[in-house]
Amino acid sequence: MQYSLEIENAPETVAGGTSILLVHPSTGETDRIDTEFIKQDTDHLLVVSTRTTAREVQQKLEHYEVDESKATILDTLSAERGYTRRQSDHVRYISTPEDLDGIVDETRKFLEEHDGKLRISVDSISEMIYYADEARTREAVEALLDLLDEHDAVGLFHLARGVHEKKILDEYRAMFDGVIEVDETGDVTSSF
Repeated sequence: MQYSLEIENAPETVAGGTSILLVHPSTGETDRIDTEFIKQDTDHLLVVSTRTTAREVQQKLEHYEVDESKATILDTLSAERGYTRRQSDHVRYISTPEDLDGIVDETRKFLEEHDGKLRISVDSISEMIYYADEARTREAVEALLDLLDEHDAVGLFHLARGVHEKKILDEYRAMFDGVIEVDETGDVTSSF
């Protein structure tokens, strides 16, 4: 299965199972690239948010005119912050971004329960490392990449450049099929 990819300086299409790492400045604006990735050529999409609440994700989807009826949001922050949570068909909650097993399980469930072209956005690996640790996060990311492959889905994973050592950035770059880099001025380059 081929997926269109309408991101500047990236290939026009990628095959199912493709994993993409989005490396960006710590304060970089990634919403535009993220929403370009999830709104095209998609039957169902999962946004795994370890950085913002479901409400904030919904506002982003609305602002960038992403079809929210196709979206499921996995909110890992609201419970920890004590916000009101209403589980629905389109919003799932786990207790903390540190629950990496929960993130992997909910992603597996999403992929098993939906057919067609499936996209996943994980925002962000950096937050997962912050809440859990690097070794556990790496295992969780590897499990998520295996799920993409198994279900012929595609995924975009955010990683903030400024908060990690070069060695860690390079190790994550090597795990992915493609890497999209955003520099401090907003210029986008990619290698696949």
